[in-house]
Amino acid sequence: MDTAYRTDHERWDAVVARDAHADGAFFYAVATTGVFCRPSCASRLPRRENVAFFATAAEAQAAGFRPCKRCHPDGLPRDMAIVERVCAALDADPQARMTLAQLSAAVHVSPFHLQRLFKRVVGVSPREYQAARRGAALRDALQRGQGVTRAALDAGFNSPSRLYDSVPGELGMAPSAYRKKGAGLTVYYASAATALGHVLVAATDKGICRIAFGDDPVQLGHALRHAFANAKLVEGRERIAPFIEQIDAYLRGQRETFDLPLDVSATAFRQRVWDALRRIPYGQTRSYTEVAASLGVPNAVRAVASACASNELALAIPCHRVLQKGGALAGYRWGIARKAALLEAEAAHSGVAPAAVTRDLDDAA
Repeated sequence: MDTAYRTDHERWDAVVARDAHADGAFFYAVATTGVFCRPSCASRLPRRENVAFFATAAEAQAAGFRPCKRCHPDGLPRDMAIVERVCAALDADPQARMTLAQLSAAVHVSPFHLQRLFKRVVGVSPREYQAARRGAALRDALQRGQGVTRAALDAGFNSPSRLYDSVPGELGMAPSAYRKKGAGLTVYYASAATALGHVLVAATDKGICRIAFGDDPVQLGHALRHAFANAKLVEGRERIAPFIEQIDAYLRGQRETFDLPLDVSATAFRQRVWDALRRIPYGQTRSYTEVAASLGVPNAVRAVASACASNELALAIPCHRVLQKGGALAGYRWGIARKAALLEAEAAHSGVAPAAVTRDLDDAA
């Protein structure tokens, strides 16, 4: 339990006062009703001798108590409302740097509870969320052609040192290079025919920045030039050949993993999703719901789907292994038919029963 409520006497005082700052620090259960509540619950105050305290909702439920329908101690209706209010406050002004104490006071819960609740629902801490919002504001300003200094100030970076220390991980490059849409970068690329159609692989000096499939190598090249409009694009077959060889071996069932250096940036949450995808074993699948649950954010299914859709590294980040909850295929950046073929091939080479991973795949044909 929260150290601010160390004794039962302090907890009971919080219940009597209906102290919202104690919410999440502990829960109280009433023996005569069989119900457990948050400290701030507005229900009738019970007798002290009938009350027991628990550190978590799970402990109260394990002891045989059911959640109160008024304060929803186990549920998300109230929790989601708190998180939505915090997000609204942070979204209103990306320049603002609100502390955890300020945010918790605004929504009337303890800093400890808010930190834990926000990370459980959103997947990142309030501080990380603010950093991502500033990064998004900076990207928008730079894409509009705004100068780096002006864009930095408008996005809430109060000094050049803070800007250049924290932003490259979000932008994938220095802010000045991002403003120029990759000017100054050298991107090597090559394409080849595979069992899934043509593949284009592009890489910077740091690693692979794109793996894309398509039916027309010319269109793949156009898409690359659009994404890196001002970068120096160099066709480097010898440099890219080892990467294409790994992809070809993978598609032939001769390897199950990749040894590819990656150069890709993402928000903190998307990086967590991509890491989770790379942990899905070869030949197996997960639903968007299961991926969200594995990250501790079961209600972030749409955010997980968005992270999958933003993936530009086919196979290396295996978003093709994620299905809808019922087992049906969902969208795939490089076509549903390719997703079906990948899953069928992985099932065949891994020895997993095809029915377990190819439900509804015939619909994609």
